[in-house]
Amino acid sequence: MTVYGTRPEAIKCAPVVQALAASPDFEGITVVTGQHREMLDQVNELFGIVPDHDLDVMSHGQTLSGIFARVLDGLDPLLVSEQPDAVVVQGDTTTSTAAALAAFYRGIPVVHLEAGLRSGDLASPFPEEGNRRLTSQIASVHLAPTTTSRDNLVAEGVDPDRIVVTGNTVIDALLDTVRRGLPFADGALEDAVTSGRKVLLVTTHRRENWGGAMQGVGRAVARLARDHEDLLVVLPAHRNPVVREAILPELSGLPNVVVTEPLPYGEFARLMSEAHVILSDSGGVQEEAPSLGTPVLVMRDTTERPEAVAAGAVRLVGTDEETIVSEVGRLLRDAEAHASMATAANPYGDGTAARQSLDAIRAMVPAQRGPQGSPS
Repeated sequence: MTVYGTRPEAIKCAPVVQALAASPDFEGITVVTGQHREMLDQVNELFGIVPDHDLDVMSHGQTLSGIFARVLDGLDPLLVSEQPDAVVVQGDTTTSTAAALAAFYRGIPVVHLEAGLRSGDLASPFPEEGNRRLTSQIASVHLAPTTTSRDNLVAEGVDPDRIVVTGNTVIDALLDTVRRGLPFADGALEDAVTSGRKVLLVTTHRRENWGGAMQGVGRAVARLARDHEDLLVVLPAHRNPVVREAILPELSGLPNVVVTEPLPYGEFARLMSEAHVILSDSGGVQEEAPSLGTPVLVMRDTTERPEAVAAGAVRLVGTDEETIVSEVGRLLRDAEAHASMATAANPYGDGTAARQSLDAIRAMVPAQRGPQGSPS
């Protein structure tokens, strides 16, 4: 049983769900929680996934504790009726940790996809760092995307025999999607991106950046748009009103700033490949963009994805307004600096992570049955 609820989870779980469906020795059960509703459905449609069960936990003004409780309560009867041999969860969302705990309570082995990421700061990213640490305590099989993630788990006392380095399934999904060359539904965005202008893609949503820090990001982006009139800034705006209220007023009225609704994953993947520079606080973008040769400047002070920083494809710039303006401006003006980041090797795999994940599950799950012996 694979359980996921947000758009990033859906993207990273999709290759595993597809691999399970194609395998003659697995029967896959797909459960979505609906933690992200519309964006989740778009990803499932893109990859041709029809969930077997939908918990539909999303509600207006939902809280983290409310999501957790609804996932835990909604998943338990499915575990009883379906009796899966293992539950696969991905990453560090409220959905993944609640699903892992529900399986643990039923004595069902938990397989943690993208295990072992650590920022070292429990408050950043919040609540993801706490979620991923909790899930590591519950998991029976840890599918680490890199050797750094594996080493993090070993340092915390996880049995090395329960860890397999698979690469990151986001690369599987990305390469599949970019090969399709999907058009933009918005003709104006299609025209803008194909105009030959340099594109600065901006995404921001992290809770630790809400408020003054995010307002500063908006001011920095506005300054860049004014200073570089030939630049095209594209901002797919996160739907959270806290995010929009902080950043959108700063960008109002600028002719070379295009604000869109959140883009379907296929369109967003293409936009990443078309961008000259990406300015983001997203974790997934740090993993994806190096495969596309697009430099990423990360608006955080720490990252649980240090591999891309070490490779030179990603740089931490924080949320200081002056630093953002300086670092983005340097990549816009200095072709050599841009090229050094654009040609860095991607440390997150070669697009075979889903196959390697199934190999690990096949080998390890039978030996990791829970204390009850079988679900009940």
